[in-house]
Amino acid sequence: MDAAHEIREFLATRRAKITPQKAGLPAFGGANRRVPGLRREEVAMLAGVSIDYYARLERGQLAGASEEVLDALSRALQLDEAEHAHLHDLAAAQRHRPPRRTARKAKTAVPASLTRVLDSMTDAPAFIRNGRLDILAVNPLGRALYAPLFTGSGRPVNIARFQFLDPTSRGFFPDWNAAVHTTVSLLRTEAGRAPGDAELTGLIGELVTRSDEFRAAWAKHNVRLHHTGRKPFRHPAIGEITLDFDAMELPAHPGLTLTAYSAEPGTPDHDALRLLASWAATSPDEAHQDAPVPDQ
Repeated sequence: MDAAHEIREFLATRRAKITPQKAGLPAFGGANRRVPGLRREEVAMLAGVSIDYYARLERGQLAGASEEVLDALSRALQLDEAEHAHLHDLAAAQRHRPPRRTARKAKTAVPASLTRVLDSMTDAPAFIRNGRLDILAVNPLGRALYAPLFTGSGRPVNIARFQFLDPTSRGFFPDWNAAVHTTVSLLRTEAGRAPGDAELTGLIGELVTRSDEFRAAWAKHNVRLHHTGRKPFRHPAIGEITLDFDAMELPAHPGLTLTAYSAEPGTPDHDALRLLASWAATSPDEAHQDAPVPDQ
C-alpha cells in the first residue's frame, strides 16, 4: 500500500463527507458546487493553513506536518476518535518511511497464561485475535459460537477471510452490512498502524482481488475503534442470538486483543447462550476440534 495514496484518499474521502452547512460555512456556489463536500480552500481556511500547504497535504505529503497542524486538520474535517488516530498513524508511518515489505514479527500463538485466562471464562465466549483478525486462541464456548469459522482447514482462522470468501458467512452474520463495515474498518485501522506488515498487506490484496464487496468497502477509507457493542449471530445449531461484546487490547502483548461476549441474565439471549454451552458439551467433535495451541 502506497503511503501517499493512502493519505490522499483518506483526506479526500473525509473532506467529501463534510458539507459547508455542517462546517458552519456559507454554501458558496449553491447547486453549482462541483464537489460533494468541502473544497480544499475551505478546509485550509478552517484548519488555519494556506491553500497551497493543504493541497500538498492532500497530495500525500504529511511527513513534515506538525502535531498541531494534524490536530487542526482533524478539527476542520470533524474527524472522530478513530479517524483522528488514523491520521496521526499515517503521518507517523510516512515520517519513519519503513522499508517496503518490512513487517512486524507476526504473532502466531499466545502465552499459555493467557490461554488459561480464556479457559477460566466458562460462561462467556472469548477469543484473542491480532490486528489482521486472525483468531489465535479461543475458549470452548467461543469455539462453539464461532464454529462455522473452524470448519475449513486454514489456520489460523481469519474473520475477514471467512466473511468475504465463505458463502456461509451471510447466514452466520445476519446484519451483513454492519459486519462488513466493522471488519473493513478494523483492517483499515490496522493498516494505518502497521503499514509494513506484509501478512496484512497480503490479506488485503487477496480480499480486494477476490471480493467485490470488500473492494467497494475498502475504497471508502473508513476506520473505527471497536471496544464495546452488541453483535447478532445466526448460529447453525441454536439459531438467532445477540450478544454484548467487550474488546480489550492487551498492553503486555502489543497487537493482541481479547474479545468476550455476554448476555444479560434472564433474557432470551442468555437462555440461548446456555443452550450454546449445552450444545458445545454434547457435540465435542463440532465444537472443540482444532483449538489453537498456546505458547509454552
